[in-house]
Amino acid sequence: MSESCPKPHAIMLALPYQGHITPFVNLALKLASKGIVVTFVHLEFIHHTLSQSQQSSSDLFSEARECGLEVRYTTIDDGFSLEFDRVVHSDEYWESMLRDFPGRVEEFVVKTIQSDDPSFAHFLIADTFYTWPAAIAKKHNLLNVSFWTEPALMFSLAYHMNLLKENGHFPCKDHVEEEINYLPGVEEISTKDLMSYLKATDTATIVDKVVPKAFEEVKKADFILHNTVHELESETLSALNKYQPNYAVGPINFSKTLATITVSKSLRSELDCTNWLNSKSPGSVLYVSFGSHVQTSKQVIEEIAYGLLLSEVNFIWVVRADAVSSADDVLPPGYVNEIKDKGLIVPWCNQMMVLSHLAVGGFLTHCGWNSVLESIWCGTPMICYPIMYDQPTNRKLLVDDWKIGINLCDETSVERKEVAEKIKSFISGAASKSLREEAKKVNAILQNALESDGSSERNFDQFVEDLKVKIIACNE
Repeated sequence: MSESCPKPHAIMLALPYQGHITPFVNLALKLASKGIVVTFVHLEFIHHTLSQSQQSSSDLFSEARECGLEVRYTTIDDGFSLEFDRVVHSDEYWESMLRDFPGRVEEFVVKTIQSDDPSFAHFLIADTFYTWPAAIAKKHNLLNVSFWTEPALMFSLAYHMNLLKENGHFPCKDHVEEEINYLPGVEEISTKDLMSYLKATDTATIVDKVVPKAFEEVKKADFILHNTVHELESETLSALNKYQPNYAVGPINFSKTLATITVSKSLRSELDCTNWLNSKSPGSVLYVSFGSHVQTSKQVIEEIAYGLLLSEVNFIWVVRADAVSSADDVLPPGYVNEIKDKGLIVPWCNQMMVLSHLAVGGFLTHCGWNSVLESIWCGTPMICYPIMYDQPTNRKLLVDDWKIGINLCDETSVERKEVAEKIKSFISGAASKSLREEAKKVNAILQNALESDGSSERNFDQFVEDLKVKIIACNE
């Protein structure tokens, strides 16, 4: 870029959840590696949580700057105290985020632009679920980049909400199975595999206000980035490209050029499971985790707990204190003593370190997209127990389309004997061989996409080039 050309400066804001923060941080590093100035903005309570989990309140991107990347770091107030429980009071919280937060973001953006080098060309990169980027970008003549942290399939389903509505599939009737075969670039999909926020049970919640608004607004974005791989979702992405420029740049968490840079991303303290894993034979351990946010019932936890015991398989189980909606203890009384050395119960761990360990032979997962990508990256097949949000649709991709996972239960209820049989067969049965072979194939697709000449690297370079061209055009 010549000296007379404006220098791109990204103002980035992630949704305040672990599954969104992790890819956003890695996207910031990737942009900075291409010579783009980045101001990364965390909500104050997220910064406070990170500081507590990492026992440090320092600038999260200091190491990146020492490596020559121009990443600034700051925080913004969401209008609530640090003590306010944003999970328990999620409806109140997101009502405020819809109503009041856009004004706070706009004030921040204006201050950033006014105090910055006049040669900078500012643009927004915000999570697709935010409803304010298009209005702020238009008002202040900024380019608007939307980052979708999930598969393109989910994006397309929500993007075509108007078609779903016209055909009587939004809101989708509960417990009614019908096939949807009219969406551009989307193969036939059953209504049972739709995201939970497209179903009638969820439409009375705040999610119903956020999602339709966000997907109307994303249609005004200049560019849309997807944390997926073109080869896995080529038809969906090609169809979306007829509306707006869409770029598959994932899995953004594993960019090979940035592997040496450390940025604190985990909202929870991580226990090291290496010594325990080292004591187990290769492929003998099932890793169990239902992610950082979703909750299930005590009954489900109990059936899985005793299913694990009955299977006689070694396991590591991440059991969060808030994994169930009630205030009771999560696990059955005396359970930890019953498992002896067969199992290891931890409140949180470094998932990539566990999944990449030779002792781990499979992953019982809620099918959150970060967990899915990490499992594929490690070549680890999955047992799928989706709970909500995008997870039922991720399950369809894993089990039905890519054949790298199996369902935990064939019916809606979870029963310990079925859980035990599934786990035993999954770890050592005949089906495990084909799952591992397919997992290797999908792993190779991800690995190849991030090579210097791979599709995701080429797409990222194309995005940066297109962005710079549009910045120049907007400044002429």
